[in-house]
Amino acid sequence: MLLFGGDTVAAVRDLAKLEQAPAAPALSLDGADGFDDFVQLASSMPDSDPQVEVREDDDCMIIYTSGTTGKPKGALFDHHRLLWVGHAVSSLGVNSFDRNLHVAPMYHCAELVLFVLSGFSMGTTHVVLPAFEPAAVLDALERYRITVFLGVPTMYQMMLTVPDLERRDLSHWRLGFFGAAPMPPTAVAKLVTTFPDVGFFQLCGPTEGGPTGIYSTPDEVAVRPDATGRWPITNAEFRLVDPDGNDVPTGMTGEIILRGETIMKGYWNKPEATAETIRDGWLHTGDLAVRDADGFITIVDRLKDMIITGGRNVYSIEVENALAGHPDVQDVAVVGLDHATFGETIVAIVTPVPGREVTLEELRTYAAEYVADYKLPRDLIVRDIPRNPSGKILKHVLRSEIRDDSAQRT
Repeated sequence: MLLFGGDTVAAVRDLAKLEQAPAAPALSLDGADGFDDFVQLASSMPDSDPQVEVREDDDCMIIYTSGTTGKPKGALFDHHRLLWVGHAVSSLGVNSFDRNLHVAPMYHCAELVLFVLSGFSMGTTHVVLPAFEPAAVLDALERYRITVFLGVPTMYQMMLTVPDLERRDLSHWRLGFFGAAPMPPTAVAKLVTTFPDVGFFQLCGPTEGGPTGIYSTPDEVAVRPDATGRWPITNAEFRLVDPDGNDVPTGMTGEIILRGETIMKGYWNKPEATAETIRDGWLHTGDLAVRDADGFITIVDRLKDMIITGGRNVYSIEVENALAGHPDVQDVAVVGLDHATFGETIVAIVTPVPGREVTLEELRTYAAEYVADYKLPRDLIVRDIPRNPSGKILKHVLRSEIRDDSAQRT
């Protein structure tokens, strides 16, 4: 492992004291005492390229899942799979003349595989910012004449609030990609309207998929901002199935399963989890979705996040979208908590717009225009919402923290 900085060095020293410490050698990038120096080691190596045979089926990358429903797992890929991801990205219009702006974490599968590694293979130019700050992103888009940008929904929504947005010259920006978490349809529509010259693709795919899956073209995003995707990304196919693996009819909810050249080989050192996730060659994503008569796919929930209240299924994303349009709501999550009578009760967790207040009745009245009464939240909690670095809501953390708070009060 490579390490630099005092905090990292201290963490590695503590790690080395463990009884089952990893055997990987640690190299220092800044001359920390007690570790071999990477620069000195590199300078002692021969100038000629090492003669190492590399095969397509050689393992080359382990990238960890986001851990939104539990502990992250390492998804294993070989060179063959990564090459096919590059083909998929080029099919979406990215080419060697493009200039990519990178803000999302480099360990995030979409940023690393879709746009960094694939960009290297195509010869694109890369501009990297150390962290996300909406005005800084807009500055970089303008200054470096960026043509391609990937952002998670919260990034785009924050960029739309920058005061001098209309005065910026973003004429070189031609492709925008978003995904990793649901974006409320109202926010998608505002994004398309604000940046009419940018072609926005919506991407949806798990880390285990490489992260290919399904997508919508810019024209489709403009027409159907509520949909998640319509087409399988190049060299992939998908189905919507019931718990027995049978295809569900149009209009019915099913789990998205994927098959293709980019699907992971399996979870690193987790054969049981691999066998549960990849069955008969199909990757079971855990995403529940509906396909309409026009072929548009709309994800309604994670399988583990679906709420069953009074014997009826409630999809949290549908309720979140209904609440997200309220002018006083900055961020929202919906979860189910145990209830003695109904099995689960629906709880809305809301972060208000700064300086604003929200009430349960006000939110229920607003959301009643979009969802049935039994889908409306029965409780409201006002607080910040935990998200991972890729913008996904950590609902298992939310549920646990709310239960702990309730237990302490009783």
